[in-house]
Amino acid sequence: MTAHTPRRAARVLLVDAAGRVLLFQGFDPGRPDFGYWFTPGGGLSGGEEPAVGAARELAEETGLRLAPAELGPPVWRETIEFPFDGVWYRQEQDFFLVRVPAWEVDTAGFDEVERASVTGHRWWPRDELAATTERYYPVELPALLTRVLGGGAGC
Repeated sequence: MTAHTPRRAARVLLVDAAGRVLLFQGFDPGRPDFGYWFTPGGGLSGGEEPAVGAARELAEETGLRLAPAELGPPVWRETIEFPFDGVWYRQEQDFFLVRVPAWEVDTAGFDEVERASVTGHRWWPRDELAATTERYYPVELPALLTRVLGGGAGC
């Protein structure tokens, strides 16, 4: 039986006017051949509230600065288990939806781990995300985007 390290996280579905979602591309340092795409966000510090952590992570990872109240309530919650750099985590995470007309991503706020393990970013249209064979998280992302944005690509 694997012992899991508990972790709380907040993640952001950053969506532009064309209905594309921003995802980062990276890999697990403990398994460099295991690449995947993922939403902005990360672990909460101490007793940090999810909206506060999501706003902090969004600023650090994309340069977009918003007040936590601007995020609104979470649009989805999940608990996942995964390994990263040799540690198994059980992570409870909240997802917030942020809509922007457009955004030029600024990764200057990346921490050391992000600088070492994030290799790029891309704005993904929902249909391309649903059709790709590349790995992304959460695996329910296309359905989640359809639920929170509605049926049209530019919603």
